[in-house]
Amino acid sequence: MILKMVFRFLCVAALAATSVSAASNRRPNIIFLLADDLGYGDIGAYGQEKIRTPNLDQLARDGMRFTNAYSGHNVCAPSRCVLMTGKHPGHAYIRNNRGGMGVGSTTEGQEPVPAGELKLPLTLKKLGYATGGFGKWGLGGVGTTGEPNAQGMDTFFGYNDQAVAHNFYPVSLWRNREKVPLRNQALAMGQRLPEGADPKNPASYAVFTGTDFAPDLINEAARKFLRDHKDRPFFLYYPTTVPHLALQVPEDSLAEYKGAFPDDPPYVGGQGYLPHRTPRAAYAAMVTRLDREIGKLLALVDEFGLRNDTIVIFSSDNGPLWDRFGGTDSAFFGSAGGLRGAKGGYYEAGIRVPQLVRWTGKIAPGTVSARVTGFEDWLPTLLDLAGAKNETPAGIDGISFAPTLLGKSQPERPFLYRESQAATGQQYVRVGDWKAIRQNLHPAANAKKKASAPAGSTAIELYNLKDDPAETTNVAAKHPDVVAKLAAIMKREHVPTALWPIKVLDEEAGK
Repeated sequence: MILKMVFRFLCVAALAATSVSAASNRRPNIIFLLADDLGYGDIGAYGQEKIRTPNLDQLARDGMRFTNAYSGHNVCAPSRCVLMTGKHPGHAYIRNNRGGMGVGSTTEGQEPVPAGELKLPLTLKKLGYATGGFGKWGLGGVGTTGEPNAQGMDTFFGYNDQAVAHNFYPVSLWRNREKVPLRNQALAMGQRLPEGADPKNPASYAVFTGTDFAPDLINEAARKFLRDHKDRPFFLYYPTTVPHLALQVPEDSLAEYKGAFPDDPPYVGGQGYLPHRTPRAAYAAMVTRLDREIGKLLALVDEFGLRNDTIVIFSSDNGPLWDRFGGTDSAFFGSAGGLRGAKGGYYEAGIRVPQLVRWTGKIAPGTVSARVTGFEDWLPTLLDLAGAKNETPAGIDGISFAPTLLGKSQPERPFLYRESQAATGQQYVRVGDWKAIRQNLHPAANAKKKASAPAGSTAIELYNLKDDPAETTNVAAKHPDVVAKLAAIMKREHVPTALWPIKVLDEEAGK
């Protein structure tokens, strides 16, 4: 009898050891949470005092918070392209927001990436990951080479087209290649409050809502994906549309901020997007609702015992909107976190973003890193953490910062490069604490100016971000040697492309 008990004990112990061994050999799950137009200062972990974000604040306490993390670009589609390809904007295929679905598409969508371009989902799928995207795509319409299912995503649910995503009550969403109708009426963006409507009466705004709040449906789909794939490694990409305009949020969330901001004048329209009777409360409620939904998703991770097996990342695709656009009030909330600029620009607030990373048992809780990282770094970093460093694609610009995440030392990033065809045409490079920015590089910026008006300067501005984080003083004249060093990087890293011409840079590249 005793021998049988001992034998049974040894068998159970061996089985437990095998299970532990199997669990330890499992590639980590990856949840990448990407907010839309969320500023560096919009959550509590980065100093926000007016908007409640308890789940994200806890995520910061449980993992590593970065103070020098940069998005891929200063607007939506190219930022996502940098993330998914590991290439900076001087090399990436998508370098600006651009509508037009491309050859073969009969649906909405942006300029499509070519086949095989998005190495992050494609490589993870090759490694055996279940891959799912939930939210806003923006890299190619259904029926093109850029559609999610053609670029490594087993499952996609959400908005394919960024313009459609400007409305949180759309008439339809996409489930893979199927258009799913919703119980909402069509809305035209940019409407004003109807003539004669009382701006203080909630009934005046009823036309700007609907029945199906798209983020809630997308969140449900993301949780279903997690449930369905909890027993194998998964990559859950969650590019939410929150808190991008328009200002729309269900009444239960809006009620949480009722009376919180006594001076909250109605936005009646006229500066883009849709009106709202309490725009400050709406913005805060949108961010808090996002935080709540992230909390629900992470609670499932714990429910299924996957916390130690799951890397959780939170960031934003670019900085906050400029103040008072579309009803926003970024100055009131301090969305820029004390930095200069906003979305669409390459002053720091346009691209320096919150970045939180948790991997329980691997990343020390409550740590803060000042390492400079960019979205292009996530591809090699995640493959490194997944034990697949040798699968890192050739020809990318990303540098793995897995050692930093795991508490080890590593050399600082040699440089971080950005460029933008939009607006005036811009270029950015950071080396250590030095940051250079050039503007007025695109002739379209001066197209409407009179012939006698002087063209904008293309001279390099130089800032020392350690001494002057708010970029108040251009010190280029005092440091010509630094300017020359950064200018050489700018020239070297721009590769011209016919799809996204920047006249000044293209001409310099040919010299």
